[in-house]
This record gives sequence, C-alpha cells and structure tokens, in this order.
Amino acid sequence: MAKVEMKQPVVKEISDRIDGARSIVLVDHRGLTVAQDTELRKSLREAGVTYKVFKNTMMTLAFKDTEFEQLDKYLEGPSAMAVSKDDSMAIAKILANFAKKNEKLEIKGGMVEGQLYDASGIAMIATVPSKEELLARLFGSFQAPITNFARVIKQIAEKSAEGAPAAEVPAAEAPVAEAPVAEAPAAEAAPQA
Repeated sequence: MAKVEMKQPVVKEISDRIDGARSIVLVDHRGLTVAQDTELRKSLREAGVTYKVFKNTMMTLAFKDTEFEQLDKYLEGPSAMAVSKDDSMAIAKILANFAKKNEKLEIKGGMVEGQLYDASGIAMIATVPSKEELLARLFGSFQAPITNFARVIKQIAEKSAEGAPAAEVPAAEAPVAEAPVAEAPAAEAAPQA
C-alpha cells in the first residue's frame, strides 16, 4: 500500500471533524502526564468537544482549501486539535482553565466563528461569559426592579397593617350609616285670583 493511500483515511477523518466546526484550537500537549491528559480529554468530551493528536502534515492536507487553512502557521511541533461544532466558546474556556493549572499545555492558536486568534486571543475569548451566563444576567436585571417594587409594596402593606388600631375598621368595610332625610318644605299655596 502506498503512503498516499495510507494518509487518505486520516485526512478524511480530520476533514470530517472540521466540517461544520464553529471553533478549532491547536495545542502543544508535550509534557502532560497520562492523568492530566485523561482529565483534559474528559473535560472536553463532557462539553461536546472532540480532541485528538494528528500529524501536522495530515492537518495541513485536511485544512487545504478551507477557512481553516489559516491555522497552518501554528502547525509546528506536536499538535493536538480540539474541535467544537456546537459551542464556539467551550474549547477556549476549557483549555485556558486547564492551562492555568497545567503549565505544560500550550495553546498555539485557533479559529472561533471564522476568525483567526493567536494564543492570547484564545485566552481573551475564554474570559467572555457564555451565552447562558449573559442571558441569566439579562433576565436578572429585568427581574430586579420588579422584585424591589414588590418588596416596597409588601413593606407598605405590613406597616399600615401594624399601625392601624384593631378596633378601627377600614373605610371601605365600615357600614354606611343612614343619614336622616330632610323633609322638603311644603309648597305654599299660591293665592287664587
């Protein structure tokens, strides 16, 4: 079997992984222990991210004529590729957090939503709150004024209930006393002519 024929399945596998990808990040994984690598893979897998080590030449062939061709400049030394088709921010967050705890993991660069980023750009993306966090903050800001208004109304109601004497009945519930009806003066008879 020729070398070219042996490379085709690997190139196809990479092409299938990147097809429809929202983000790809390349890392240098040298120096990670087996336990650290296992922890990283587990974190990525739980977020729906695929992660695998490929030869740089295979990735170069797979990236050719795609938007990911820009990643070729980061393909030096051993490279692992993390790909997400769902959450474009997940990879950056997981890898940046993992790299803080494990200095051996080096983020090389990546593409998020069609935009190329170097390692510092990926680290910056990792600090952006997720869509869910942003929505929670937005709804929280909507809810706060309503909640505060409800508390004020409740406090006013409690205060007025505490200040009213027990025997006093609110005006709305007090029985209406019948007022005496004044008799109309009798009309004087007009003199007859």
